Amino acid sequence: MNRKLIAVAALTVGGILAAALIPVDELPAQDRRLGTISFRSSGAPDAQGPFVEGVLLLHSFEFEDAASAFRRAQELDPDFALAYWGEAMTYNHPLWREQDRTAALETLGRYAPSPDARQAKAPTEREAAYLAAIDILYGDGPKTDRDLSYMQAMGRLSATFPDDNEARAFHALSILGKTDGERDFATYMKAAAVAQPVFDENPDHPGAAHYIIHSFDDPVHAPLGLDAARAYSEIAPDAAHAQHMTSHIFVAMGLWDDVVSANIRARDVQDARRAELGRPPNACGHYTSWLHYGWLMKDALPDAERGMAECRDWVRGGQASGAEVSYFANMRARHVFDTEDWAAAARLDADVDLPVYHFVTAFAALQSGDEAAASGSWDALRRMASARSNARDQIMLLELEALRAQQAGEHSRAIALLEEAAGIEEGLPFEFGPPASVKPPHEMLGEVALAAGDHERALRAFQRSLDFTPERTPSLAGLITSARALDRAALATDAQSRLDGIRGTR
Repeated sequence: MNRKLIAVAALTVGGILAAALIPVDELPAQDRRLGTISFRSSGAPDAQGPFVEGVLLLHSFEFEDAASAFRRAQELDPDFALAYWGEAMTYNHPLWREQDRTAALETLGRYAPSPDARQAKAPTEREAAYLAAIDILYGDGPKTDRDLSYMQAMGRLSATFPDDNEARAFHALSILGKTDGERDFATYMKAAAVAQPVFDENPDHPGAAHYIIHSFDDPVHAPLGLDAARAYSEIAPDAAHAQHMTSHIFVAMGLWDDVVSANIRARDVQDARRAELGRPPNACGHYTSWLHYGWLMKDALPDAERGMAECRDWVRGGQASGAEVSYFANMRARHVFDTEDWAAAARLDADVDLPVYHFVTAFAALQSGDEAAASGSWDALRRMASARSNARDQIMLLELEALRAQQAGEHSRAIALLEEAAGIEEGLPFEFGPPASVKPPHEMLGEVALAAGDHERALRAFQRSLDFTPERTPSLAGLITSARALDRAALATDAQSRLDGIRGTR
């Protein structure tokens, strides 16, 4: 770790708090490599090590371990104001649409029983400002209103203390959090503008790199986040989320080798930590899901099959959480669609009642000529879609209708249905990562148009699909076919070169 100075409460002279500068590398050893920050606080010297570790973990969204670190700091210094602030921060996951307000207020209440009492007890003006901001975050009123007010409070804090890089970093995160997880490009650019100077001043700052990546992880802006993505895995090699987070940029740029490498590292770091805690490996999680998608794009089918089977077995074993079941359903859907192995839907079956599960079962059954299986799953999807009023459910229903129309020779109707589905997709907020619509409607439109001999329409559809999902290999393959049919030799050659590069065949 770089040698940084952190101001900590060291002695009291005549009742006035004084500060001593203690080098970070002289604080209690931090075993995990998580980055470097300088965060002044009035906590006791021996509590500074776990406190700084907690902040570093917090910046990498390792919330459970961060909370444990902050609680260790509290045990060493029961009056350590920012240690309670830090633990309370771990219960807010702004980009995951999660907040445990009850746990946060209980934590803050252990420091002092009310916002006024916390302000009175805070040892410095700056620490009082941190506590005031978090009391706004967990105050009364709708969450969206509190998120906005909290962002404004963090803006004031960082303006009042312009040398406090932690205030600036958490201000950037609060800007991202104002949208409650929905991408607003103008807002995300503002967050990047706040985080970038912190990264420039301290290239080893995990939060700055992390929030820059979140600001830019879409196909248009991703190249602006590539430097931060390349840096972040080196900044925090012992934070699983940091290893994974780099792949937000890599997916948005279609850098599949990097996607695979990043998520192998994330999986391995996470599983090592789970082993330390006596927990089993995570076969059906966020990192393994993205890893599986990277394997599919690279046509690394033995790896994809192995990862898919491990996830299936875990779900079949009956121990999977709701989130793990959801990851399994999406992985299964992508596996079936992206390999066009329709028999895999039956091979990878489990007792799962989710729309995407029924969708891929029905789609694969139609492709295999099993009308009975298709009808049952299609009906289940219709029932769930009717209850949920979800746009992506509607896309799935339209794609099933289009497939049936295509099989009946009704190519014009199939194309019209898929143009409707693509129009719905166009109007949805951008979601980073593997396609939220497991069969991208523009891609299916291109495939149906190709089968109908409408190569111009197919070409446009595949190009639009690649706008949403850069370097997605099924869309690249379709683009090559349509371009060749139209004698667009340069376009076909370029796309073929890109596809060969992804699959390692050149």
